[in-house]
Amino acid sequence: MIGECMAEAEISSPNQEMITVIEPSRGWLRVNFRELWDYRELLFFLSWRDISVRYKQTVMGMAWAIIQPLLSMVIFSIFFGNLAKIPSDDVPYPIFSYAALLPWQYFSSAMSASGRSMVGSGKLLTKVYFPRLIIPLAAVLPPIVDFAIAFVILIGLMIFYGVAITWRLLWLPLFLLLALATALGVGLWLSAMNVRYRDIGYVIPFLAQFWMYASPVVYPTSMLPERYQLLYGLNPMTGVIEGFRWALLGTNTPPGPITLVSAGVVVLLIISGMMYFRRMEDSFADII
Repeated sequence: MIGECMAEAEISSPNQEMITVIEPSRGWLRVNFRELWDYRELLFFLSWRDISVRYKQTVMGMAWAIIQPLLSMVIFSIFFGNLAKIPSDDVPYPIFSYAALLPWQYFSSAMSASGRSMVGSGKLLTKVYFPRLIIPLAAVLPPIVDFAIAFVILIGLMIFYGVAITWRLLWLPLFLLLALATALGVGLWLSAMNVRYRDIGYVIPFLAQFWMYASPVVYPTSMLPERYQLLYGLNPMTGVIEGFRWALLGTNTPPGPITLVSAGVVVLLIISGMMYFRRMEDSFADII
């Protein structure tokens, strides 16, 4: 049965063979984390497969990881920085926008890949047993490679604009982890819904585009009236993006109430996403 955890039991037989018995999982959240750990090699294999496919038979290879955020930075700098004169918290607008585009591009790619992951792995789902949570989880890991490659350009921009690297950089992995958790939480919802409602696959690009302009990518949170800034933290990418700018560029947006609100929303996304995913898991193989 799909959506069940595996338990091993020794059943009497002439050869005393170990037989694997599949039993229904129990509990409120019904997530067997020990089983997920046992299948960690599969998680890494699926992630590596996606990384290999991403750059296989491409002319420019890993350069694509740099081109997208770099061109977006140029366009944003021309239209939003020079023409619209949007403030950038006393930081040169090109590096201000690029520091936001890095976590955003990661989140957008990871969310989209995770949202489509179950339908894309339909043949695998119907042939062998493994924890189905492995699939959307594996989908959010490969975009970290693109993030790491594009991060090199950010270091170059920091040197060019004379932005010093400080101890705040130590916070960066935590903000990246928050972006990963956000992508996974949303991806769990979208991947499960996409199995039943294939329209979700068409909705994901529009969701990503709308979400970008609803996040402080091209503008700072300081543009909003102070009484609305905490409410703006309900968008979990607000805490991520402003955290990146604070850690890298030294903007006046240290981790505080907005970050805590964003982190709280991420926790709710993860828990509710797991609950919905596990609830729908039993029907994945039949529908696909």
